Amino acid sequence: MKNLKTIAIALFVAISTIATAQTKKVDVTKSTVHWLAKKVTGQHDGTVNLKDGLLVFKDNKLKGGNFTVDMTSLTSTDLTGEYLGKLNGHLKSEDFFGTEKHPTSKLVFKKITDKGNGVYAVTADLTIKDVTAPVTFNLTVKGTNASTKFNVNRTKYGIKYGSGSFFENLGDKAINDEFELSVSLQL
Repeated sequence: MKNLKTIAIALFVAISTIATAQTKKVDVTKSTVHWLAKKVTGQHDGTVNLKDGLLVFKDNKLKGGNFTVDMTSLTSTDLTGEYLGKLNGHLKSEDFFGTEKHPTSKLVFKKITDKGNGVYAVTADLTIKDVTAPVTFNLTVKGTNASTKFNVNRTKYGIKYGSGSFFENLGDKAINDEFELSVSLQL
């Protein structure tokens, strides 16, 4: 009888915890992911679309999140015509993101620290090309909006093309290892 009572209490606590957690789906049609990549002779920027995503709150505090990025939507916004096609094709090739074999990337929150005033320090697992590595960033949540800006070191995901960290004598062909992501989420 004592075991039955313990099980009933544990079940009640679990149900109460689930009931107080609130999952908010991200509106992928109104959310944006902007990227900026730099090289010795300049830079390129563009967008990539979210396929899905959600944030989990408990007692109005961020407790979790996960996102799927549609890598096939990757595009430059600073070029047009033939040059746009060439850059997009190269970014989608195996030299970079290999979108034919790896059409999605994933971000899964692992640790969240409340810094106050709607700002959270997040450590997440980012998976690109089936390689997972941690990233850290601050996420600001205000009402139905959330935003962040952080850098990703592409070489941690096996993307070494044009990296001065792996190849010598690249000169003005060198591409920075890190690229920047600016994310605006609508819940």
